Amino acid sequence: MSVKATPRPSWRNDLALALIAALVLVAVGACNGFRELTNAGGDNDSLLRLVEVRDMLAGQGWFDLHQYRMGLEGGFVMHWSRLVDAPLAAIILSASALTGSMAMAEAIAQILWPALLFCAAVFFTARAARSFAGAGAVLPAVVVGAAALYFIGIFSPGALDHHNVQLTLTMASLSLLLEAPARRWAALFSGLCAALTLAVGMETAPYVAAIGACAAILFVVDPGGERRIAMDFGLGFAGVSALVFVTTIPPSAWGQAQCDAFSTVQFVVAALAGTGLATIVSVDAASRTRRRRLISLGLLAVVLGAVVVALFPQCLAAPYANLDPRLTGLWLDYIDEAQSLYKLVVYDPVRVVARFATPLLAVALMVLRFSRGGWRRQDSLVGVLLTVAFLVSAWEVRGSTFSIAFAVIPLSAWIDKWRQQAETSPTRGALLRMAAAWLISVNAIWSATAEATSSVFEPRVAVKDASVDGSCQGKASFAALGQMPDTSVLAISNLGSPILAYSGHRVFAGPYHRNIAGNLLALDAFLGWDTDARSVVESHHVGLVAVCRGSPESQLLAATAPDGFLAGLMRGNVPEWLEPVADTKGAPLELYRVRPNG
Repeated sequence: MSVKATPRPSWRNDLALALIAALVLVAVGACNGFRELTNAGGDNDSLLRLVEVRDMLAGQGWFDLHQYRMGLEGGFVMHWSRLVDAPLAAIILSASALTGSMAMAEAIAQILWPALLFCAAVFFTARAARSFAGAGAVLPAVVVGAAALYFIGIFSPGALDHHNVQLTLTMASLSLLLEAPARRWAALFSGLCAALTLAVGMETAPYVAAIGACAAILFVVDPGGERRIAMDFGLGFAGVSALVFVTTIPPSAWGQAQCDAFSTVQFVVAALAGTGLATIVSVDAASRTRRRRLISLGLLAVVLGAVVVALFPQCLAAPYANLDPRLTGLWLDYIDEAQSLYKLVVYDPVRVVARFATPLLAVALMVLRFSRGGWRRQDSLVGVLLTVAFLVSAWEVRGSTFSIAFAVIPLSAWIDKWRQQAETSPTRGALLRMAAAWLISVNAIWSATAEATSSVFEPRVAVKDASVDGSCQGKASFAALGQMPDTSVLAISNLGSPILAYSGHRVFAGPYHRNIAGNLLALDAFLGWDTDARSVVESHHVGLVAVCRGSPESQLLAATAPDGFLAGLMRGNVPEWLEPVADTKGAPLELYRVRPNG
């Protein structure tokens, strides 16, 4: 008697493909040498995250988020979450116990953590594509999705920033909500992931709000099929928000509202939204008819809005409303991820194509699907998330990280559609259409085409020697600084995190919106006269001045104040109270020691 083989669960197949994709990612990174796998490449956020984890492992308190070595004396409080520090610290502790080397343990964490997140992100993308379009969309989702995630760069080895965590959790929440009709526990875990991604950083608030709104509206439209899903999502969202609040916020700060980090503001809103949705779903008087469901959810929305307006009105202002105008003009306006679509169209059209081509194509596919009728539950979830992400990216290009990832889902369904047609009718035209669908769904193809087209119309620029770190982004540029006795270093903001990561010195400036006083102090010194810089040096006990001529920030400040202290140093005019450190003369990072009697 023959026995039929039990089919392998689909999640195992999807996980296997995701693991293969992650191994390919690490292999591609290793092609440049294993040393480069842990080179953060000047990524301030990844380097400061490593510093933050080191500080915690050295004994800094769980609730203490001060960065004591940056800013004015005493440092400043960072707005990041310990939820990202904890797994990194666990990896480092485990690896150090096995290897006996903390440096090796950190290197392992810098490779392993982004790879694990990449694997999870590809896995949930594949699961979302399977729920959206069936098993045939899984392979395209893995291939196109892995290429897209590699292209956006937040999963590269050494990337310890929280953006990769946020994207993975958001994709997981979407994927689980897509699977919820078939899996009893999926909606609860979708709410859990939504709460966690919000706790990690406020950048994902629009996507969390969109997911929650979808769960509520789907219940209005289809109470029979969505009642349990909406209730579980709401309970998971509210419950985990409460857990995060009590485990990451010290009791002394429970009454403090922070608009840029998870605090009482986000907890109150999440708790009201989650429990309110679950209550409406479970109370028959509030959910018996469509009209009652709409009224009940409308009242919940009004209550949430009233709570924010009455108790936390400061959080309705623009994210950087309180930033000093000087920092806005000389820092914020030049952050790549904070640029709007309008600025990119005017100043960097190549990047517009690279960041917006596949999301725009995916939006068009969703519109076409809607116009042809047969709109489904899955279309609502994917369409809303994709649209919200696209709108956010039009405001700030950082949103394109999410829109590129969400675009993979409808694009993989589109590829599968042409594949099926090619199998049914294997003509040359059908095969060409399938190949074209594959090609134009890969974000890197659009980017390479735009770059090639741009190079035809722009004058050729001499290629710099790749071995020379002109903008001071590599670890090697800070070797001399790391060997000098610890002191306070006056440097531009983009050198702040690398100096902390590669040495024991402290700095004043760093590209963080809470470090207003430290950044202004550095600007006052670099843009002012030599006498202004000397006053800062004396009053704040500065021992070294670091200058990176090739940094765009240095060049901007020098152009802003051509007669200023930094511009003079870059021209070789060294005041008498400074002396060049001989070993760094002509190096990418030049150091100047403050004379003892300066």
